[in-house]
Parts: sequence; C-alpha cells; structure tokens
Amino acid sequence: MAQHEIGVAVIGYGLGGRVFHAPFVSAVPGLHLSAIMQRTGDEAARAYPATRIARSLDEVLADRSIDLVVVSTPNRTHFDLAKKSLEAGKHVVIDKPFASTSEEALALGHIAKTMGLLVVPFHNRRWDGDFQTVRKLLQEGAIGRLVTFESHFDRFRPIPRENTWKEAEDPANGMLFDLGPHLVDQVLALFGPPAAITASVRADRDRTAIEDAFDITLHYPGNDGKGLLAHCRTSYLACDYAPRFLLHGTTGSFRKHGLDPQEPALVAGAKVPVQGASEVWLQENEAAWGTLTVAPDPNDPATLVARPVKTELCDYRGFYANVRDAILGKAPLAVTPEDGFRVIRLLELARQSSAEARTLNVQF
Repeated sequence: MAQHEIGVAVIGYGLGGRVFHAPFVSAVPGLHLSAIMQRTGDEAARAYPATRIARSLDEVLADRSIDLVVVSTPNRTHFDLAKKSLEAGKHVVIDKPFASTSEEALALGHIAKTMGLLVVPFHNRRWDGDFQTVRKLLQEGAIGRLVTFESHFDRFRPIPRENTWKEAEDPANGMLFDLGPHLVDQVLALFGPPAAITASVRADRDRTAIEDAFDITLHYPGNDGKGLLAHCRTSYLACDYAPRFLLHGTTGSFRKHGLDPQEPALVAGAKVPVQGASEVWLQENEAAWGTLTVAPDPNDPATLVARPVKTELCDYRGFYANVRDAILGKAPLAVTPEDGFRVIRLLELARQSSAEARTLNVQF
C-alpha cells in the first residue's frame, strides 16, 4: 500500500464521476487519479489527458498501482462492482445509494472487514456548507431545544427524462434511493438512530416509472416526551422550492433556502483548487445565507430579532481527505459502512411504512 500517494480509479464518468469524484480526488494531496473507467466515449480523456482511461473493470482491478476504487455507476450495479473491487484487494468508495438493499450493505461491510479494507459510503453532503451551518447552530443552542427539523431537496421535473437509467423502473432507482440517502444520512449524523419512522413514498407525476416524491418523518421521543421530529422531504413537482432547512426550537427558528453551491459551480466549469493551496474552495454568496429568528425574551414572544447567518464553508475535499487518512491509518472514517447500512435500512422501512400506512419501530 502506498504510504505517500494513493492510486485512485473512478469507475463511471456520468454526472457523479465528472462532478463529484474526479475533481475532488484530483484536488486532495496524497491521492492520485490514476485511472477513469469510461466504457465508451472520450469525455474523460479530454478532461484528464494525463489519466489512463480504462474500458473495463478488469483493466482497473489488474492494476496494482490502484489502491482505491470509486464506484459511480447506475445504482443497480453498485454492489457487484464494489464486491469485485474488494475481493481484488482494493479499498472502495460507493456513490449513493451504498447498496440496493440492506442485506447487500451488510455483506459489503463484512467483506471489507474480512479483507482488512475500507468500504465507504459517499455521503458527501455532510460537507455541504448549509449542513455545517445547521450543525454549528445546534451545537451553540442558538434556537433552544430543537423541536422540529425539516430538510427539503426539491426539484421541478414534471416530464420524465428520456433515455436515462434514473427514470427506469427499478427499486434501486427513484428519488427515495437518489436523494433519500443524503437527507436521511444528515439526520443520522446530527441525531443518531431514531426510535420510529413514518413515511409516504409516492409517484406523483402524471407519467412516471419511479418513486418521484417522499415524506419521511423520523421520531426521536426524548425525555418526558419532549422529543424531536425530523422530516425529510423531496418532490419532482416543486416549482416553488421549500426551504432547504427549516428548524424550530423553544427560543427561535432558522430558515435556509437554496442548495449547496458546489455542484452548480462544477457543472458550470469551476475548477477545484488543490487542498492547501487555497484555504477556501467555495464560499456561498451572502444573498443565500439563512436567517436566524429568536425571541430574546420568551415572556415577550411578539418581539423578535432576525439576523442573517453566514454559511459555513462547503468543501467535498474533506470527504476524500478523510478517506486518505483512514487508508493510511491516521484517522477513523467519518462515514462508516454501518452508516451506509443504517441509511439503506431506513429507506426500506420508509417504503414499508408507506405501503402499510403506519408508523414502524426502528431496530438495526
């Protein structure tokens, strides 16, 4: 195993490989983008002329210089590609969803542990600036005891896209397994495992082959019944987007609109600087900052004070820097295989809760 530079192969060069993986692998010292597997086309070769382009997984797995494989392919293929990579002695990062079923997620964790390797869910949105801001406000007790937490990731796409696997009928596709992993993982990262789950998983559009909307409520009873409800919501029919985050507590509220700016910046052609060469990769525009509203005196609830809250820095380089350090034995994984399993299990329970129209207890 390389001690100074870890060879990385990105498997797949769709949106995930092109926007979320290759740029950030390339920007983290100690990682080397050794190969990109793109079965057809030359987009990867044009973007990374110094990187070897492979046309098959076998080519990648036979390369002894590659220590880490990043799986960024259609959802249904994740388990098979990750399993083969682990069995070939490679560490693995898997784009969401971590697996198509919780049984597959458990199996990947077991294989990795047996082989002495890492298998890591790509829950990169823990490094979103808005999520980091929410975490900081909660740690500071800025709105008192949190009562309700709402997380929305909305889109407006009333007509299904043609010729894409993402719109194909498959339990591993659809919004529940596309955006659901991000929203649920963020709740677990903040609050840990819930006691129960209530969900509605739907196909709302006039014509669709996938689940294109969901509402998931995770129940945290707390002490003396004074707990927390965490709501995760997504729709393909949100022409007017809801707040990305909306938090209500005993002394105030926090509202934040808009999505993390990293993805649109990269799609528009922005380049990620090498970590260390620049302290700031991307700072959200002030116009997009959230608003904290509090009642300084709870006995005078009509007198409220509102102020903008600067969004914390967003930086997906942090995910890959942690993977690098974990491979080298310098740090524990920030996102573990167990995190991946728990997210997939909760998504399965959400589907069951919706089908049975009832609240389910959560046990892992």
